Amino acid sequence: MEITVSELERLSPDSYILYDTRSEQEKLYGVMEGAVSVSADKLLAAPPEDKTQKLIICCARGKFSVDTAEQLSEMGYDAYSLSGGYAAWLLAVMQKEQADEVSKRVEQSLQKKFRKKIWAAFTKAVKQYELVKENDCIAVCISGVKDSMLMAKLFQELHRHSDFPFEVKFIVMDPGYSTANRNVIEENARKLKIPIEIFESDIFDSVYNIEKSPCYLCARMRRGHLYNYAKSLGCNKIALGHHYDDVIETILMGMLYGAQIQTMMPKLHSTNFEGMELIRPLYLVREEDIKAWRDYNGLHFIQCACKFTDTCTTCNNEENRSKRVEIKQLIATLKQTNPEVEKHIFKSVENVNIDTVIAWIRSGTYGSELRWCAAQRMSGRRNRCVPLFARPSADFATHHW
Repeated sequence: MEITVSELERLSPDSYILYDTRSEQEKLYGVMEGAVSVSADKLLAAPPEDKTQKLIICCARGKFSVDTAEQLSEMGYDAYSLSGGYAAWLLAVMQKEQADEVSKRVEQSLQKKFRKKIWAAFTKAVKQYELVKENDCIAVCISGVKDSMLMAKLFQELHRHSDFPFEVKFIVMDPGYSTANRNVIEENARKLKIPIEIFESDIFDSVYNIEKSPCYLCARMRRGHLYNYAKSLGCNKIALGHHYDDVIETILMGMLYGAQIQTMMPKLHSTNFEGMELIRPLYLVREEDIKAWRDYNGLHFIQCACKFTDTCTTCNNEENRSKRVEIKQLIATLKQTNPEVEKHIFKSVENVNIDTVIAWIRSGTYGSELRWCAAQRMSGRRNRCVPLFARPSADFATHHW
């Protein structure tokens, strides 16, 4: 049995119990006011004693909740699956809000409550890394999650108050979004008064049957499409919404899982699209501050744009998601005894001591310097250093890009 959001709204609040059975990770993207948060397994193991109230079961998109509702019905409960799940509920909530009111509130929050933690961090990155220059035409790439939507509002403010002229275009690529996800993205753009341009591709269909690293391939293909579309609009830069936490997590993931030291750069020149550049203006903005801004303004964004999230084992399995979650947990644990750990991780790739680097790769070329020759160590000659290869040039040691 299913019930729509509109049917749910017509019910008396005391006639039903709404259960939010999404995962804890999914709930980080937004909570359902008035809902009881519980996993489907726990609900089935310990259902309520009172069978007089309707039980409304909600998952992310109304797929897994159907089975839960059916099992509860077999146990004698008047149970229903919320059609469309959280995505449908979210869209209904959003459509009740007026665009002028929401947009004004959001813009004021960036200039007042979040001026220091978000606006100042954003403008610092823009200036420090020279991300925006006179006469640039920047394609702000919006995926629909909290980071890219915040970036779009920040660019609107920057464009409004800039000392020099530059153009901004807000683009959304639809790689095969579910209808619910696309509706939420469009509704958020309406509320926040962001004039988006949507173009379509079939990337999700292209990678659906790929077994090895489909998410990586999807990301690569999406970036290529964004570059190509942005260039067709006359843009010379694309802006992505990666933030400070993405940077430090990427550093640790590279070390612990990739056996390499590298970082997510604040800007990159495209090797395949001449004259194009990728910039990351949220480079110095903390994720916790983005979440605080979202919650303060009562905003709701999609979690994952992929239409296969609920059913695709590649996207939804614990092994695939656990690495970044594990890194987040590791950083949180280290922070308990070292509150500065995040800043130190970030600074570590700015303070690389070339004299103590054994080997490196620059522009695809391998180089190495071994300070102690094995033969010398064996012979007891410990006071000499023998360079085997030339060191990186001085400009490499200080070059930020």
